Amino acid sequence: MRIIAGSAKGRRLAGPGPGTRPMTDRAKEAIFSSLGDTVIEAAVFDLYAGTGSLGLEALSRGASSAVFVENDRRAAAILRRNVEAVGLGGEVVVDDVGRFLGRTDRRCDLAFVDPPYAVSLASVYEVLRGLDPHLAPGAVVVVHRRAGEDLADAPLPLVDRRRYGDTELWVFRKENA
Repeated sequence: MRIIAGSAKGRRLAGPGPGTRPMTDRAKEAIFSSLGDTVIEAAVFDLYAGTGSLGLEALSRGASSAVFVENDRRAAAILRRNVEAVGLGGEVVVDDVGRFLGRTDRRCDLAFVDPPYAVSLASVYEVLRGLDPHLAPGAVVVVHRRAGEDLADAPLPLVDRRRYGDTELWVFRKENA
């Protein structure tokens, strides 16, 4: 696993701990290509961060800040090492994503939501509802899920849906207020 582009291009990241499922380089490259300049100067939330590869990629491509939220302490230890090794900053928060969203007053321009596949779609929608008040107008949210789930009741406007093998990436955009 590595940083694909930007100021930290080619930097290797420590591998995932048990229970993490990092996004493939192919899917990561596709999503960042589609995001384009959205990343530049963005405040980023990397929720269910695992190794931090998504938030670190965003920082490498010009994001102004990143908050990495990971509940698993072993994964958070790997995440901290990766944040330190890449050297672009970022804050690691060891907490449940829902609890973090309920306590923080921060806002973001770009959020990655990458829960384990075992997390139910209803729980993902609950996280998206909790994230909504923290999204700046026009903010983008990228959700990484197992392919084939029904998005009929998504709490944010879906603007893109891409499939890579058994993985889907959903892209939502907060409407301008």
